[in-house]
Amino acid sequence: MNYLTFGQHEAQTLEQMDLVTRDPKVYKGVLCADGHLGYSVPIGGVLAYEKAINVNGVGFDIACGNKAVRLDLDSSLIKSNLSTLMDIIYKEISFGVGRKNNERVEHSVLEDPLFKEISFLKELKDKAQAQLGTVGSGNHYVDIFEDEKGRIWIGVHFGSRGLGHSIATHFLKQGGGKDSMMAPSVVFNETSDLGEQYLKCMDLAGRYAYAGRDWVCEKVAKILKGKIVEEVHNHHNFAWKEEHDGKTLWVVRKGATPSFPGQRGFVGGSMGDISVILEGKDSILSKKALYSTVHGAGRVMGRNQAKGKVDRKGRVIKPGRVSREEMKHWLEKEKVVLRGADLDEAPQCYRRLPDVLNVHKETIQILHTLKPLGVAMAGHDEFDPYKD
Repeated sequence: MNYLTFGQHEAQTLEQMDLVTRDPKVYKGVLCADGHLGYSVPIGGVLAYEKAINVNGVGFDIACGNKAVRLDLDSSLIKSNLSTLMDIIYKEISFGVGRKNNERVEHSVLEDPLFKEISFLKELKDKAQAQLGTVGSGNHYVDIFEDEKGRIWIGVHFGSRGLGHSIATHFLKQGGGKDSMMAPSVVFNETSDLGEQYLKCMDLAGRYAYAGRDWVCEKVAKILKGKIVEEVHNHHNFAWKEEHDGKTLWVVRKGATPSFPGQRGFVGGSMGDISVILEGKDSILSKKALYSTVHGAGRVMGRNQAKGKVDRKGRVIKPGRVSREEMKHWLEKEKVVLRGADLDEAPQCYRRLPDVLNVHKETIQILHTLKPLGVAMAGHDEFDPYKD
């Protein structure tokens, strides 16, 4: 077995990790404690390659990641007006599949020469312009947190939107990929024509995702009337060229956070749980883990399992495992103000973040514990096409 495993996992997740690491191009792999089944590569999976890149390992939502910013505000100022503030956030930030931003966002990433140099990107620029600063659906969110000192943080989770999804779809098709959970990954040599093009496009999607998360955090800070005084920002669906064991490797992290010694990361729990700001440690296990850690709590049930199935007329075909009353009770107990979301994002669908973090305790340390006050996500009538 050519990979290190943290925590306990379902048999299918381990089978998927077994399959992908059998590829002789894989130098080493890691499965983090929040791992679960993904398309070709498990969420929470880390794969290191010499001179090669795994398109499925980066995933459909290229450069999905987290950003957290601390404001110069005390939580008492926000709590007294929280419901109204969440209404404003939900109105002024665009949530949902294919949504355009309510206002035009200008950024230098949209002037990148690649939009002219690579033919299929030309058709994506208008979409990229329209969606810059939108959050999307699924498990993507904008949260307001209170830390252990009563200070306010904003946390966001989303990626490169339709731009990244279209890039991934294009290269998976070019590489002969199949739309199946257990299908073999598409792996390009870094010096091949497709490999070089993919890496350029992945980098573009990464800069686009950073620009979007920056804009949303700044927008929400203005709504809260606060100044950003600290920030933590990182991808968790991406590939980085790194040095490990004296080798230069492409390290592909799919739902995994880079955590080199001293490097900080923002890791979110579910809508009714804590999130954290953490920092990587320098340890023997950290090195074996390719300096990687979790990106969240990790799912314990699928979306359809949670919600059940209904027909087009709204009639229940198969009941879900989570009821609205159960989700509501959890959030009321934790005093979380929710806007949007559906049962497939209920806290019951996820592991508990402290348990997951504890498995990685030799490789990370917790700097701040963030309690959710307000959570905003796409509504129940949306779906997530990005698959990761």
